Amino acid sequence: MENILIDKLDQIAIITINRPEKLNALNKATILELHEAFHSLNKDATVKVIILTGSGEKAFVAGADISEFANFSVEDGGKLAAKGQELLFDFVQNLTTPVIAAVNGFALGGGLELAMACHFRIASTNAKMGLPEVTLGVIPGYGGTQRLAQLVGKGRAMEMIMTAGMIDASAALHYGLVNHVVEQAELLSFAKEIAAKITKNSSTAIAKAIEAINANFVDGTNGYQVEIENFGACFGTDDFKEGTTAFLEKRKANFK
Repeated sequence: MENILIDKLDQIAIITINRPEKLNALNKATILELHEAFHSLNKDATVKVIILTGSGEKAFVAGADISEFANFSVEDGGKLAAKGQELLFDFVQNLTTPVIAAVNGFALGGGLELAMACHFRIASTNAKMGLPEVTLGVIPGYGGTQRLAQLVGKGRAMEMIMTAGMIDASAALHYGLVNHVVEQAELLSFAKEIAAKITKNSSTAIAKAIEAINANFVDGTNGYQVEIENFGACFGTDDFKEGTTAFLEKRKANFK
């Protein structure tokens, strides 16, 4: 991996996008490496939570590498968005391992789209977020028009995208775009604390919950029906047997 770093400790994996000289901007190589990392960690039974962050103190991901697509045709642009969503943004959203975005600075354009694809977000006090694509004569193409509206509402999404303006961490918290805001020095430790709470719970149940929650945002899918099916499926798992037995025996569950 040339553009990312991976650390694992106590059932938690930390992926760090490591292009500080480019403010961790996403290029094709980085998107591919991230896909490979998420795919590998999702299959690793020793990893129960993934934290995604950027290197340095300035940026989570400051956007996409514009030089890679400045001369693209209509067809090329469509393929770029489709492939990026398939490899990374939709892939992360539907990952069965929980992914927490630790937003440690600028999260702009593709960077904010990547943070929004994660299952939830924590920001440092210096974080700035926005979708400035219309200043380039284009729109967000990695799910930004959809996920931003889902998270902050249609009106605020319209304003953020049309003005191309940035919001600070306080506004992002108020909008519901992030769950928590902490000092930058505390960001990773705080994310690890939340991740540690998640590791104590059933990974199979969490995977089913992720699928059911996401189903609510899929056209033509009845999220309630997915919930019913996934609820029932949990009854056939070892985790259900362990969880209910532990409760009845008045001890902490030991999920394998």
